[in-house]
Amino acid sequence: MFRLGTRPDSMRMSWPPVFSTSSVSPARVEIELGTSLMFSARRSAVTVTDCKALTVRVNVVQMGRARRPAGEPEELTPRTSSRLQVNWVMTAYKCARAAILSVVPMTKVSANNPYYDSTKPHHTPEGFRNNYSDKVEKPVGHVLRWQWEAYRDGLPKPAQIPTPQVAPDLALIKGYTRGVTPLAQPAVTWIGHATLLVQAGGLNVLTDPVFSERASPLQIMGPKRAQPPGVAMNDLPPIDVVLISHNHYDHLDRSSVLLLAERGGGNTLFLVPLGLKPWMEKQGITNVVELDWWQHHTVQVEGYGVEFHLAPVQHWSARGMGDRSETLWGGWTVLSTDLHWYFGGDTAYSKDFADTRAYFAPRQTAVLGGGFDLALLPIGAYAPRWFMREQHANPEEAVQIHLDLGAKRSIGMHWGTFSLTDEPLDQPPLDLIEARAKHKLDEATFSVLKIGETRRLPARSC
Repeated sequence: MFRLGTRPDSMRMSWPPVFSTSSVSPARVEIELGTSLMFSARRSAVTVTDCKALTVRVNVVQMGRARRPAGEPEELTPRTSSRLQVNWVMTAYKCARAAILSVVPMTKVSANNPYYDSTKPHHTPEGFRNNYSDKVEKPVGHVLRWQWEAYRDGLPKPAQIPTPQVAPDLALIKGYTRGVTPLAQPAVTWIGHATLLVQAGGLNVLTDPVFSERASPLQIMGPKRAQPPGVAMNDLPPIDVVLISHNHYDHLDRSSVLLLAERGGGNTLFLVPLGLKPWMEKQGITNVVELDWWQHHTVQVEGYGVEFHLAPVQHWSARGMGDRSETLWGGWTVLSTDLHWYFGGDTAYSKDFADTRAYFAPRQTAVLGGGFDLALLPIGAYAPRWFMREQHANPEEAVQIHLDLGAKRSIGMHWGTFSLTDEPLDQPPLDLIEARAKHKLDEATFSVLKIGETRRLPARSC
């Protein structure tokens, strides 16, 4: 057992602690952290010691040469020495970012999957898995390496340019006519991160609503918003449907969904991936429909149906240290007469997007109006690539997703709001410019919005 914390009087390590070694080089320590340690989430715990730091307790199983008798507890304490010094890999904030936000998958604790269907390859007896990669799960040694490298290099660097913001056009947003007689012009508003208001098909649809100050289970710590939401909760129009892509804290915020349910008076419908309905009901939210990949739910608007389909993406789920991938994740395809649109949620690049295009191809022929009119795609939280590649697409991969989907236009989201990984908050749009140029796409084809900005969209013609 080793402990990381903030109280020297209790023999826990101060942040950032320094310990000495005469036999192990820094490179050797880094390699061993990345490959030689396995952590058991079943017996792990994260407890808050104060508002600025965490105490993390984990059991270490040595792989290879044992450094101490098996099962013997070890207390690591900082000390000063003229011999080679190795900086510890975690600062308190970085620990909070990795552990509380569950940025990286932890070791799976066995559980029974009540939705298990042996005929579906993405189902497992314990939960769910991706279609095209089994590399999403990372050993905790890789987490330590990532955090050590970020601490060493002072990452993420501060943004040079604040995320652009504009005052919301509340008259336009609230003036959208719900229903299909007459059908108002579609529009999309970026509220921040992966929270967008899409007004189409006679419905007000909100994606992955996070209005809290922090993307964290605790509002005293964890990633903090760089700016307020582009549209305040109280300024939203009546919300008909809320789409949830998965259960990470920067996409599923308990306070936000509770407020939305209360504002809707039970009329707001929450569409969630398989396994999240019990969690929603536990919060007292009962107007919930959960779906598996390739299943859909139709919302009737004056006798006309707007279809909501859950499509596969490459990611994972967890809200704690022992529930990895017990609930499903996905992207959303929404089909209405005036707009076919896609919401990617959180995803790495994979063949899933070509599959999605093929799946909906019979509904998107040239005669029927063509492919997706709009794709909302994540472009942030992608560095370092050696660690994030299997979880988060970078801007170049987002452009490839746009092409794989056959979208007419795309808007980049999932950037500029919460500092989750190692790139500066303002880097994704810069990388997107380079990616567009590489693929000879113009800004009108793949762009970003200012926070609070509403963009009207051409109605689909068929």
